[in-house]
This record gives sequence, structure tokens and C-alpha cells, in this order.
Amino acid sequence: MIASVEGTVGAIAADSLVLEVGGIGYRVFAAPAILASAAPGSRLKLHTFHLVREDQQALFGFRTVEQLGFFTLLQTVTGVGPKVALAIVGSRPTPDLQLAILQQDQAVLVSISGIGKRLAERIIFELKEKVAAAGIAGSAAASGAASGEGDIVAALQALGYTLAEARSASRDALADRAIGASLEDRVKAALRTLLRD
Repeated sequence: MIASVEGTVGAIAADSLVLEVGGIGYRVFAAPAILASAAPGSRLKLHTFHLVREDQQALFGFRTVEQLGFFTLLQTVTGVGPKVALAIVGSRPTPDLQLAILQQDQAVLVSISGIGKRLAERIIFELKEKVAAAGIAGSAAASGAASGEGDIVAALQALGYTLAEARSASRDALADRAIGASLEDRVKAALRTLLRD
């Protein structure tokens, strides 16, 4: 498994670039924003998802671990392959996409090339369930009490955030007394905090 690649940018194509590392050129598929900002000869590090199939191997690159985590999570949805997941992750900031899923905002997903209404519904349904499942694992949610920090942190980590980011955002969400006590309300508030950062 290739977790990251750091090297000199070689050729840049419409959907990928070549990172030269120790005399080997790795073709890495990346979002348009990464390709537009890459310059031949410059240094670049990308966190990568290494796809291995019987008939294909490919690397997909991301600037942050959060983008990579969300990309991986998207591929658990029926009908979402790596190319569609890359289009989604590359379309806007990760917190914006996660908030849209939690708020069931289909318009955000349908606006992305290659995503129709049915696929947007499926993404929202399947990922919303996974976020809820990550939060329910905590004892406070299971007992029906107000969501605690552990539940919010677990939900944010399921969306691909680091432990430190999840803890910081959950503290902000818990500190705001105007926010409802449900896990969903708290996670939405935490995602809004991450979106502002």
C-alpha cells in the first residue's frame, strides 16, 4: 500500500500528474485544483489511495488526510467508484460536503458532474447512516442522553478528521448552548466550525 508520495512534479495531464521519486515516475490521479496549482519541476507531497484490482492499479492523490479519509468513505457507497469519489472530493471543501450530507442537501451533490439525483440520495442515505452508527457506539447516545464529546469525536473521525481536529470542533459545539442536544445537531455544529477554519 502506498500511503503518500512526495517528489518532483513531472508531466501534468487533464486528470493526473506524474510525481518523480528516486528515478521512478508515479502517475497520480488528482482533483482539478491540485493539477491547476502544480508546476512542473516543483516539489509536491500527496496523501494517496492505492487502488489495486485484478485488471488495474492506480494512485489517487489528496493534499490532506481528511480529503483522503472522505474519499475512502465515499467509496463505501454503492455505485461510487474512485473516479466519482474524486470528483466529489475535488468539487468543494470537505467540511462543506459533509455538512451537505448531514443536512440532506441533494442540490450540492447533484451540482457535481457525474452525480444524478438517485446517486445523491444514495450517498446521503448511506453516509448519514455511517455517521450516526459511529456516534451511537458511545454510551451516552445509546442510553438516550445528550450527546457527549466522545460521540461527536467518533462521528467526525468516521468522516475522516484527525482526533485533534475532532476534539477541538466537538468542544466548540458543546460550548454553544444554542445548539440542540441531539448527536446530529452537535455534529452539524462541529462541521460548521471546521468549515470556518
